[in-house]
Amino acid sequence: MSGILNSSIGRKFAMALSAFFLMIFLLQHFAINILSVFSADTFNEASHFMGTFWVVQYVFQPILILGVLFHFVMGMILEIRNRNARKIAYVKNNGSANSTWMSRNMIWTGGAILLFLGLHFYDFWLPEINTKFIEGDMSGTLANGEYRYFEELQHKFVDVWRVALYCLAFVFLALHLLHGFSSAFQSVGANNKYTRGLKGFGKAYAIIIPLGFIFIALYHHFNH
Repeated sequence: MSGILNSSIGRKFAMALSAFFLMIFLLQHFAINILSVFSADTFNEASHFMGTFWVVQYVFQPILILGVLFHFVMGMILEIRNRNARKIAYVKNNGSANSTWMSRNMIWTGGAILLFLGLHFYDFWLPEINTKFIEGDMSGTLANGEYRYFEELQHKFVDVWRVALYCLAFVFLALHLLHGFSSAFQSVGANNKYTRGLKGFGKAYAIIIPLGFIFIALYHHFNH
């Protein structure tokens, strides 16, 4: 693995694989969260399964955390190496002529997403860890015996400032994905007759998924 990461192509390939992994997780996360809009009971049941099934908790969850850390650390390494590789100082750098705003600012949109993940972990992940593994309560229920997940979700979206931060974060996510999706496929060599279709799918994914999360936040803010 270290041998692969020593080359520029290898680092980009590893970065792309971690991006695919995180995009699959994001889609799965959205699929569960959107259930909260249609059925509190179904959302509670799905959340309880994901929160107590041992494979998810002890296998997938650690892999997810490592995947997030790897993706952002590798992104920083690639950005630093790319900047160091620019030996010639141009009098006028017309970056927009050869690249999009999204591609030139991946490090900043990625940083904004990382800050948002810190808030998201504080809101949901850390309380879950405390309840399940420190307090030892794996029941997932409130004092009245009902599942707590839907109520906790709605409670987090009462404050306007938190909803605004969530919506802004998903705007940054959309900008990050608009370049990241096609870049990931290019890094793994997917340049063939399906390239145009993949780019179209990538743009749709980059817009629809973040908009879906924004909709969920706004829906619960106005319907709590």
